[in-house]
This record gives sequence, C-alpha cells and structure tokens, in this order.
Amino acid sequence: MSTRIELLINGKSCPSNAGRTFVRHNPLDGTVATEAAAADPADAILAVEAAQAALPGWSSLGPNARRALLNKAADALAAKGAELTAAMQEEIGATKAWAGFNVFLATGMIREAAALTTQITGSVIPSDKPGCLAMAIREPAGVVLGMAPWNAPVILGVRAIATPLACGNTVVLKTSEICPRTHALIGSAFAEAGLPPGVINVVTNAPADAAAVVGAMIAHPAVRRVNFTGSTRVGRIIAELCGKHLKPVLLELGGKAPFIVLDDADLGEAVKAAAFGAFMNQGQICMSTERIIVLDSVADAFVAQLSGKAKTLQAGDPREGKMPLGAVVDLHAAQHIRDLVADAVKRGGRLAEGGDGEGVLMPATVIDHVKPDMRLYREESFGPVVAVIRVKDEDAAIAAANDSEYGLSSAIFSRDIARALALAKRIKSGICHINGPTVHDEPQMPFGGVKSSGYGRFGGQAGVAEFTELRWITIETQPGHFPI
Repeated sequence: MSTRIELLINGKSCPSNAGRTFVRHNPLDGTVATEAAAADPADAILAVEAAQAALPGWSSLGPNARRALLNKAADALAAKGAELTAAMQEEIGATKAWAGFNVFLATGMIREAAALTTQITGSVIPSDKPGCLAMAIREPAGVVLGMAPWNAPVILGVRAIATPLACGNTVVLKTSEICPRTHALIGSAFAEAGLPPGVINVVTNAPADAAAVVGAMIAHPAVRRVNFTGSTRVGRIIAELCGKHLKPVLLELGGKAPFIVLDDADLGEAVKAAAFGAFMNQGQICMSTERIIVLDSVADAFVAQLSGKAKTLQAGDPREGKMPLGAVVDLHAAQHIRDLVADAVKRGGRLAEGGDGEGVLMPATVIDHVKPDMRLYREESFGPVVAVIRVKDEDAAIAAANDSEYGLSSAIFSRDIARALALAKRIKSGICHINGPTVHDEPQMPFGGVKSSGYGRFGGQAGVAEFTELRWITIETQPGHFPI
C-alpha cells in the first residue's frame, strides 16, 4: 500500500504547487506512516476555485441523482476498510476495532446524507397581503470548507462533507496533519464513486502552513460555509477568522463530559457504560467520559467495580491486536496525561487503578477523590484517565456537572427515569444520555455542544439547516395596490 499522498483538486491527484511534502510518523515506533503533499495558500485557492466551478452543475443535479452518487460513495468507502484500518493504525495508533467502527459509522453517515437529498424542503407561509404566495425555500449555500481532526478520522472526515454534498454544495476537505492518508482515502472514495471533478477536493498541509492555508480558504469569496471539529483553542481562531469575513461556521470543540451516578443507579450497567465512555479509543473522543460524579452513598462500591474493570483494559501495539487499548496519539499527549495524574495525586487524589504505562501506551487509569483545585478536574485529558468526583446529593451533582467551561455530552444513571429526566434538563450540555454512555453518535441525530464545546449542529435536519440558505420568495397573483 502506498503511503505517499497527493492533493485532490478538480478530480485529479497532483503534487503541491512548490513540490513540497511533509511526513507523519507512527507514534509507536517512529517509522514513516505517511508522506503527504504540503499545500501552500496557492494550492488551497486552486481547490476552492475548482469547487466553485463545479458548483452550478452539482447544485442543479436532481436529488435522486445526487443520492445515487452518494450511495456509491458509501460503497466505495466500505470497500476501503482494510486501507483505512491500516492508515489509522499507522498514523494514530488506533486499534482495529476502533478503525472498523469508524468505517461502519461513516458509511452509515453517507447513506443518511444520501437519504436527505429529497428531504431538503421548504414551506408556504400565510401572507397578510392579498394574492401573495409566500414561500421559504432552502438552497445550497455554495462552497463548504470542512476541517476534521485525527481522533475519529473517518467518522469526522465524512461528517465534514457528506451533508454539505447532499444539500448541493461542493466541498474542500482540509485534512488533519496527523492523519493525512486516512482523510485522503475518504476523498478518493468519493471521487471513485463518480462525483464530477471539483465537487470534492482534498488539501493536505504541513503543520507550519496550517494558518496560511486555512486563512486563504476562509477569506475566499466562494467559501460560504465553514465547519471545524477540533480543539477549543483552534476553534476560537477559526471563529474569529470567519467572523472577520462574515462566514457562518459550525464548531464542534472540546469536552469534559460528566457522568452522574445517582444512589439508585444500576451500578453494573453504570460501570460498563463509564468504562466504555472513558477508555474507548484511549479516551481520545470528544464525548469521552472525563468526570464521573457519584453520590457518596454508592461511591465506594462503584469505584471498586470500575477499578476492577479498568484493570482489564491494558494497552498494546494495535497492529498485534492483543490488547483492548492502543496508543495515544503522541508522546506530547502522553506526557500531558501523566502530568494531570501526577498533579491530582499530589493534591490528594487516590490512584485507584492504572498508572504511567510506557511511552504512548497507557493503561486505563481511575483517579478517585478528585477536587476542584486539581488540574484533572477542569482540563480536558483526552486520554485513558477518568476523574471520580464524590458529592453528597443530586443538587451537588448537577453543580459539579455544570462546573466546566465545556458542554458537549453528558450522562445520568438512575432507575428513576422521571428523576433522571428532570436532572438532565438542568445540565448545560448539547447532549445528555440517561442510562447510557457519554459516547454515542448516530448520523440522524442533532450533534453538537454549548459553551466552549462550540455551536451549531451536525446530523439530520439540523445539518440541512446548517449547510443551506433559507430564502423568502413571493409570487403576486393579483394586481398590486400601492399608496403612491
């Protein structure tokens, strides 16, 4: 399998304008995972202009014709499962199970987007003006710039482009510098499905060039929508750029998901869901369970069971497939996680299970008795460590859950559904799951957060609203009467 990646512009694979490349190394052994074209702003502008040129043809294509091509793209993506798995293992240290789930869900996302092509509807609005037929209609916005991260690269890469395409927009996908081959494979799947040249374009860039490349595309007049999934720090920069150019932007950013365990919870189910939410993909998911907020009366029993589960979740080389956890993305991330754990223990937290691990291989770690003065209480770990926060009652649990700048996903475990639902309404988050894990995604659901977790919603009809323009059009059916 080739690890050399070129740009995809106007249906053609091509080198960067200056012929430069950059390298992504395997986080486990430092070998070259991918060599990719290093685009500069001139390349980025070419990609946008290709999308602009393709827009009239794609937007005028009938909905069922777009649906057929998108379904072919879903088939093409599924057929690349082995290539995508290898790319994810080599670029980010993902397990085979996580890579397979990425391909499975992303394929479903494309099919859901395909189904949306005939669901882009408008409405007739009653008018007070006699003989006036007033309509609200949705039209393609134009060229859409999508930027996806590395942690769930196939899912989030597809999410950045599938609904925009279904709505009749053309797209430029700016890949993550950490997984350029994985994201480039998404573009090739859409191209192989027969989408016309320029409808989808893929730009890879070296980390040092990211600001210039992104800035050039956001500033281009043809780009009418932007979506970004990634860190809150970078999301703020993207939002400022889009605000400067008056471009609507959809942001899905960081998270510090709370998982509340009430005194009447089924502890066995809560432990299973908490472990999955905290440690799946080494905790490198925006929805990962970062804070378990448990009532004092059941805390000892819960922590004992969770620690026992965590003890079974060891990390290993994902290419060997012998362990449930793979690698964290790089040594910098691993050190950040270790620093958070060390700070918590120094300030009185108890290491209930886990530890440092070795290099980028880190075991599932549980820290009990976490308090607000510890970094782990507030900072996103984005790794296989979870904080246990003990509280006296449900009001204290809600206060702790909301004591965060983030507000993406959350969960509550209780046998009393009415009680749990009442509490769910008090949590400041875009998503809340009752008796389920914080990690849960489906293509048709409105997905997004509040506060520093971003704004806007991917998925289903919410996604259609994000990637179309709503226009008011009237037809006069009677002679006009005017005061002048």
